Amino acid sequence: MHNYQAIAERYLAMWNEPDLNRRRALVAVGWIADGRYADPLMEGHGHDGIAAMIEDARASFPGHRFTLRGKPDGHGPFLRFAWSLAPNGGAPVAGGTDVARLDEAGRFIEVTGFLDGNASHE
Repeated sequence: MHNYQAIAERYLAMWNEPDLNRRRALVAVGWIADGRYADPLMEGHGHDGIAAMIEDARASFPGHRFTLRGKPDGHGPFLRFAWSLAPNGGAPVAGGTDVARLDEAGRFIEVTGFLDGNASHE
């Protein structure tokens, strides 16, 4: 059985990691080699594609962090969690819900993101 809270926290840590090399290492450990991510604004495939996608998102929102909203839940290989994106000490500028499919080790096979409204750049 998966620890859905820990997996969701690990996932957001990938997005929040400021160091490119550490972030790429987190992606390599947290995702299967041909993992896929898609939301209405972006998509990535494989470790390099997912790492590059996260880098682009971080560049679009400098000084912002992702945080969990509420408690992640799941069943079997599926995980669902909500998140917010906000500048340090500021109000959220974006939010959404992600649904993930995990392998037996808790690595991400695919993540589909749903956005609340439109993400805006500040």
